[in-house]
Amino acid sequence: MQRTRTIARRAAALTAIALALALLPACHAAPPLAPALQGELDRALLDYESGRIDSARSALESLARREVPAALHNLAVMHLRGQMPQSSPASAERLLTRAAEAGFVTAQLLLGQLYEGETLGRRDLVLAHRWYELAAHAGSVEGQVALATAYYLGRGKPKDPARAVHWYREAAKAGDVGAQYLLASMYEQGDGVALDLRLARYWYDIAARNGDEAAPGKLKEIDARLAARPG
Repeated sequence: MQRTRTIARRAAALTAIALALALLPACHAAPPLAPALQGELDRALLDYESGRIDSARSALESLARREVPAALHNLAVMHLRGQMPQSSPASAERLLTRAAEAGFVTAQLLLGQLYEGETLGRRDLVLAHRWYELAAHAGSVEGQVALATAYYLGRGKPKDPARAVHWYREAAKAGDVGAQYLLASMYEQGDGVALDLRLARYWYDIAARNGDEAAPGKLKEIDARLAARPG
């Protein structure tokens, strides 16, 4: 099925993002930092971006000891990139878990991606689903797409097309083009939702306007089917 292949490719792409994430300058959905802590974090990130890795690492470690979620996350990424004296996936996992449990949404999403793959030395789709769900509920569009995909493919939880539709719709409303196309396809097929060609057309049209390459062709197909309807 074309849609299943598309969804599977999207899942693989999300997993591949894990090691490509840039260090983040601010806490995503975690409580705001005090100005002094934010200043320390900003200077650490400037050091990192300027190639002063040792200085950045020292500053981030100091912030991590004070449980600053962005510092925990960034140190974890440095472990994954082999930029720590004793880099290890286990250390990255521990740091990310602390950041994620503190409400740092980007860490939640990254944990989901890592558990979906084998970067941490094992694959755990149940844990991946848990972290995707938290990220999705916190408003992460990538988390919403990942959670929808998990429900559609039955990764970490039994297949549930209706829940997949719900989360693809949330991501589609937030502007995710892939989710817009997939939602249109599910309306077209009546998969997880009542078949509705007009809603399928609506979402294919939005996906086409946003640059999806396959959507214009689907739009023409839907228009032809609607025109052929009696009355």
